[in-house]
Amino acid sequence: MIGRRLRSMFVDGEWRAAHSRAQIELIDPSTERWIAGAADGDTHDVAAAASAARAAAPDWGRTAPEERAALLDALADAVDKRQDEIARLVTAQNGTVLSRSRRTNGTRPVALYRHFADVARSFHPERYDGEAQGIIRREPLGVVGIIVPWNAPQSLLANKIGPALAAGCTAVIKPAAETSLDALLLAQMASAEGFPPGVINVVTGGRRTGAALVDCNDVDMVSFTGSTSAGRQIAARCGHMLRPLLAELGGKSAAVLLDDADLDVFAAKLIATCLPNTGQVCYACTRIIAPRALFDDVVDVVTHVLSQARVGDPLDPGVDFGPLVSEAQRRRVEQYIATARADGATVAFGGDRPPDTTAGYYVQPTVLVDVDRSMPVFREEIFGPVVVVVAHDGDDDAVTIANDSSYGLGGAVFSRDHGRAIEVARHTQTGGMSINGADRGASAPFYGYKDSGLGGVPGLEAHLAYKFIADAANAKRNVRA
Repeated sequence: MIGRRLRSMFVDGEWRAAHSRAQIELIDPSTERWIAGAADGDTHDVAAAASAARAAAPDWGRTAPEERAALLDALADAVDKRQDEIARLVTAQNGTVLSRSRRTNGTRPVALYRHFADVARSFHPERYDGEAQGIIRREPLGVVGIIVPWNAPQSLLANKIGPALAAGCTAVIKPAAETSLDALLLAQMASAEGFPPGVINVVTGGRRTGAALVDCNDVDMVSFTGSTSAGRQIAARCGHMLRPLLAELGGKSAAVLLDDADLDVFAAKLIATCLPNTGQVCYACTRIIAPRALFDDVVDVVTHVLSQARVGDPLDPGVDFGPLVSEAQRRRVEQYIATARADGATVAFGGDRPPDTTAGYYVQPTVLVDVDRSMPVFREEIFGPVVVVVAHDGDDDAVTIANDSSYGLGGAVFSRDHGRAIEVARHTQTGGMSINGADRGASAPFYGYKDSGLGGVPGLEAHLAYKFIADAANAKRNVRA
């Protein structure tokens, strides 16, 4: 797909010419060179995809869970075989360093599809409830409109389409404009593995395409990952239409170091915890909350790790930080740094563009201290390689500072005392916490508190509607497996 100007969508199991003549220009953020074009879909394109999904929904919803599981396993195998190709395609579009792209757009999607295959395999749509005197039945909601961002597109897509397909729903996928190509490739791969036409459809485009998908009458549910500001707009529209919404939104997560933290462990986990994907991850712990007695030591550790990290070509296996996704994003990050300086914060490391880069949307990893909790760099999601380090005066104060945010998506605690760390995690108002940099498994729920999430229980249940059939005399024997 690189080097081509695509004018088609993947709809109803085939390439279909877009109604819209508008184009998205895809730029390699590491070189600033044009790499491809994709159709910028309009309401007609969305309607065609949603109509195909609507037509396919009844048969797919009646498909045996074991059959849906087999197809999800087949998709996992297909992605597994083409991991490197998919990872390189994503890196060309968004600048993710290849070592990370292979995980987030290769191995993790494979694990997610296999997990949801197991979920589908064990799914039973009905059960008899003796107390209620009838059958409790769970049915697929129908057509799911899926909107995914550009930063980890294949992981986030797998985490949305996996449970939707397992539940018996069909889907219309609207990828981020910046990462249009890999979603089209995945739909083509799914079709080749035997998914029926119309079950998985992809319409590429920008904001107007996403708005058309949310507004489309053939869509029964919206599943969105993106900024909180966009989530508010989608939530308002879904509320007006009385349409279910599952939203995973922005974050400003905290890494809390207790006074017994192993700084070597923290150093080893620093980039993955605080600045993954050059800081362009919603759950990145860009607020580092350090014990006052160890504050200077923690700042030294952070600056040392980042001074040794390599910034450059994301295809270079030794590079730790790649470019930001766009020139607009680089300007946004640089403005946050400039505002912090003007507000009295001190740049302990970084703060500029790397001196040895002549092209690409690069910003140095940046460490800010002397940060007041009222400053935008403490309170707002920057989505770039910028961390702030602030001091705390004990576990309770650390929790207070961590919770001093409108967001609540991720978080981490570093301590040699695991019981103590768990207690801090329990009192932190956020959807996910990591102890000493531990990773989450494929089956872990992913949800946000406060301004970081909206919409029920994530996973299979979010894609099901409940029906009760009252029949005290005969219901138990009529339960369908």
